[in-house]
Amino acid sequence: MRTLRSHEPGGPETLRLDTIDDPVPGKGQLLVRVKAAAINYPDVLIIEDKYQFKPPRPFAPGGEIAGLVEAVGEGVEGWSEGDRLIAVPGWGGLAEKILVYAKSAIPLPESRSFREGAAMMLTYATSIHALYDRGRLEAGQTLLVLGAAGGVGLAAVELGKARGARVIAAVSSPEKARAAREAGADDCVIYGRGPFDKDAQKKLSAQFKDAVGGEGANVVFDPVGGDYAEPALRAIAWEGRYLVVGFPAGIPKIPLNLTLLKSCNVCGVFWGAFAARDPKANAANVAALFRLWDEEKIAPRVTGTYPLEKGGEAIAAMAARKAIGKLVVTMD
Repeated sequence: MRTLRSHEPGGPETLRLDTIDDPVPGKGQLLVRVKAAAINYPDVLIIEDKYQFKPPRPFAPGGEIAGLVEAVGEGVEGWSEGDRLIAVPGWGGLAEKILVYAKSAIPLPESRSFREGAAMMLTYATSIHALYDRGRLEAGQTLLVLGAAGGVGLAAVELGKARGARVIAAVSSPEKARAAREAGADDCVIYGRGPFDKDAQKKLSAQFKDAVGGEGANVVFDPVGGDYAEPALRAIAWEGRYLVVGFPAGIPKIPLNLTLLKSCNVCGVFWGAFAARDPKANAANVAALFRLWDEEKIAPRVTGTYPLEKGGEAIAAMAARKAIGKLVVTMD
C-alpha cells in the first residue's frame, strides 16, 4: 500500500510517499481501506514533534478517516467486510489502509459521502464537548467564536446556533466572514493578523466588546490563542466561560487578574482525553451530532480535496491558516 510518512521532524515538504506492506488486524482491530482523510491543525504539529503525542517514526499524519472495512480481527463483533465507517486514530490516516480498534469506530450512513464522513468527527466532537460540556452554553446566551471560518470554528458556529445562542464570529478576512455567516453567525468581527502590540490589542478588544454587546460574551471559544486571547477575554461576561481549544497563533500569557474581575472560568478543552476517560458521555455527544446532521443543523464543509501524493500541500495550507472549513485527502 502507499502511505505519506514523516521520517524526520520538519514541515510538510519532508513527507515521503512510501510503499509498504499492508497491515494485518490484531485482536479487536479492523483493517480499513481509507477512502478519505481529513487534515487538522494537529497534523501540522505532529510532524514537527510539537504535538502532545510523538509517534515512533516513520509514521503517517492524518488524524481522522472514513473508509471501508477490509478485514476483521479476532474477537471483533458487529463489523463485517464492506462496512462503512469513520474513525479518529490520531495519526496514520494518510495511507491507503489503516488499522483501527473496532470499539472506537463509528458507522457511516450510506447517505453520507466519505469526504463528509472524514471531515465530521474531530471538529464537531471537539466543539460539542467544548460548548455543551465545558462551556455550558444555553439558549439566549452570547457566544464569541475566534477562528470562526476554520473547521472547528464553523462547527462551533453551527452548534452555537443549534443551541439557540447569539453567535459572533471573529475571522481574518471578508471571505471568511461570508463563510461564517453562511454557517449561521449573527455578526462578524474581522481582525488583522498578529502579533499585536498593546495598542492593537486594545483596539481588538474594543471590536470584540462592541460586537458582543455591553453584557459581554457568556462563552468565548478560542482555537487560535496568541495575541487574540487577551482581547477576547476582556470581552467576556460576568461569570463567563473561556474555552481554550488550540494555539496556532501561539500559546498566550493571560493576566489572571482579568479572571478575578469578571469572576470567569478558563476551561481547557481536550476532546481526545475526554473521549477516552468518559466513552459513554462521548457516545452521547456523537449521537447528538448525528441527530443534528440528520436535521441539517450541522454539515461538514469540505472546501479542498487533494490526492495522497499531495497531502503535504493540504498540511501546508492548514499551517498557513488559509483553510476555510475542512481540507480532505482522498485515496481514489
